[in-house]
Amino acid sequence: MPDALTDAGSPHRELGLTDDEFDRICDILGRKPNHVELAMFSVMWSEHCSYKSSRPHLRRLPSKGDHVILGPGENAGVIDIGDGMAAVMRIESHNHPSFVEPYQGAATGVGGIIRDILTMGSRPLATFDSLRFGPPNGANSAKQRWLASGVVSGISGYGNSVGVPTLGGEIVYDPCYSGNPLVNVMSLGIMPITQLQRSAAFGVGNLALLIGASTGRDGIGGVSVLASAGFAEGDEVKRPSVQVGDPFEEKKLIEACLEIFEKGLSVGAQDLGGAGLVCATSETAAGAGNGMDVDLDAVPRREPDMDPAEVMTSESQERMLIVVEPVDVDEALAICAKWEIPASVVGRVTDTGRLRVYENGADLVADAPAKPLDEGIVYDRPIEKPADADSKRSRDPLAEIGDAAAEMGPDEIIELMRSPNLADNSWAWRQYDHQLFLNTVVGPGADACVMRVKNTTRALAISVDGIGRYGRLDPKRGAALAVAEACRNVATVGARPKAIVDCMNFGNPERPGVMWQFSEAVDGIRDACDALDVPVVGGNVSLYNETNGRDIDPTPVIGAVGLIDDLARRPAGLAFVAQGDLVYVLGATGDDLGGSEWLWWRHNLVIGEPPTLDYAAERALIEFMIGAQGAGLVSSLHDCSIGGIAAALVECALAGSIGCDVDPTAWAPDLPLVSALFAETASRAIASVQPEKADSLEQLASRSGVPFARVGTVGGAAVLGASLDRLSEAITSPLA
Repeated sequence: MPDALTDAGSPHRELGLTDDEFDRICDILGRKPNHVELAMFSVMWSEHCSYKSSRPHLRRLPSKGDHVILGPGENAGVIDIGDGMAAVMRIESHNHPSFVEPYQGAATGVGGIIRDILTMGSRPLATFDSLRFGPPNGANSAKQRWLASGVVSGISGYGNSVGVPTLGGEIVYDPCYSGNPLVNVMSLGIMPITQLQRSAAFGVGNLALLIGASTGRDGIGGVSVLASAGFAEGDEVKRPSVQVGDPFEEKKLIEACLEIFEKGLSVGAQDLGGAGLVCATSETAAGAGNGMDVDLDAVPRREPDMDPAEVMTSESQERMLIVVEPVDVDEALAICAKWEIPASVVGRVTDTGRLRVYENGADLVADAPAKPLDEGIVYDRPIEKPADADSKRSRDPLAEIGDAAAEMGPDEIIELMRSPNLADNSWAWRQYDHQLFLNTVVGPGADACVMRVKNTTRALAISVDGIGRYGRLDPKRGAALAVAEACRNVATVGARPKAIVDCMNFGNPERPGVMWQFSEAVDGIRDACDALDVPVVGGNVSLYNETNGRDIDPTPVIGAVGLIDDLARRPAGLAFVAQGDLVYVLGATGDDLGGSEWLWWRHNLVIGEPPTLDYAAERALIEFMIGAQGAGLVSSLHDCSIGGIAAALVECALAGSIGCDVDPTAWAPDLPLVSALFAETASRAIASVQPEKADSLEQLASRSGVPFARVGTVGGAAVLGASLDRLSEAITSPLA
């Protein structure tokens, strides 16, 4: 085995390890590591892989439920959806790679999340993206548009080519993301429960097959150089640490793996994403309480003279590790040959509990216990509430804007709709093929997408949501509001929320204030999930989202999955559909301008208390919307979120190309008009209803405990006095 490192220099620091971490590695090994072992520990103990700052807090999240098959700790969460079928879900971030190289960063983010679903034994059926950039206008706008265009192109280029539809998502613009965009991608699969795979190398003597693309130098240091450190000026030189994707190779990999799974040849499976081969081998070995011997000579390579550390830590994409019994190796290899993808036996499961790496036949180049590699370390980071945490919350929005609050004519509505966060995002989702597999019932542009479960009466609804601006004011309530909105959105199409996954995007965890934000957000998610009875079945943590010392706002992104038991009809969408239908505002409106889109866009202020969230009201609205959709009582149904009732009405009108005549004082007569129009109180929705169904709708609302107000009718060519033509121009102008 190569000699241990000498005392000359500090190579561990160059790999992102601290002096204390290096000392702990020495204690684990009983000696100093050699350069291969050091590289292995550096990627496995990175923030991205080990969750060393976040793990103690994540344990507080609820993850149990009668329908939960597998929760956090696996490659993806799995829930029972009936008829012997399971839904598989996962969300991941590719923030740092997408900042350095937007196309490949986003593309490989899609590829990686698809493989997370595949490792569970499921065909990946859909992806959803939650994207955040700096403002598309003004200073630095050229770079932000370049980033947005590259990311969207990467998502569409990979997803369309690999044959997995992109069904929904969101795009948010805010100055805090100017130096650190967020690219979060969720994926979903459906499979027979009997086909479930685990990421564990069971069975001493079983063999590990490396399947898929050959190994190169792309992506080396991705989880340590990129994802576990902040950015500074000139960090574009980190571009070689970004992986390079090949969707056509991934398509072949998907089909080969699914055939292996369907024939029962796999004992366990793990994709090669962050940390590459060292991650896949150590995780599967440790997961079964076993060890593994790795033969580097058997690893197909596309570049010459790669040293063992490079081979073990390369994050080249489109690769999977599948553990099979020796008797099944030939059949598994034959399947790979049929699909024209490389495959070779690179490892053997042992009872040593150690990851041993060999080269040139019998040369031992690394030897470390698998469990400490996989488990990493845990930090109890200092937590301290920032001194100014309450200062912005204590400021009264109406007092600060003064007379401007009185100017509430049609022009104010139009100017609000010029916000990039209310813009028409069809420029993005029109690049996505959202009808692959022909499962799509409701596609992009709705509150939630809906996809049928083939050969059943069931369907799944999915929504991805999060508002960082709320978290800037109150990270706990901001996180809870994200959970509530995601669950509310799936309920608008008649689905009962069943589970969520979360992607926690935060700044530098070495700052006590950031760890306070993170801890508060975890508690917010916990409280909302407990109140709404939805478990967290998986997630991802992305830290060090900072550039030149400036952290992003706390941005937990929530992906919710809901179940429609009987898809007897297509759910009503958000669009107004018929002249003369009655318009209702459902839910009570509070004086909630704090953190609102109107306050930020029109007055450049992020102050005040974030919107109030009443869990009883949220539960009542969710039950009402499920019942209303199931009974066919609504012509349209749309949740109210950013921009308040005013923006929601405009969105319903523009989606249906028909206006509405409503009384802006009808739903909140005791509030100032500005609050009635633009407050972002949670637990509200807009419905349009045929007149003959109005009594039934009102009776259901009363039984459900949902306040309602009949506020007007559908018809005409304006909303709140603003013409549809001018409103249509407004929502396309921010990105023109």
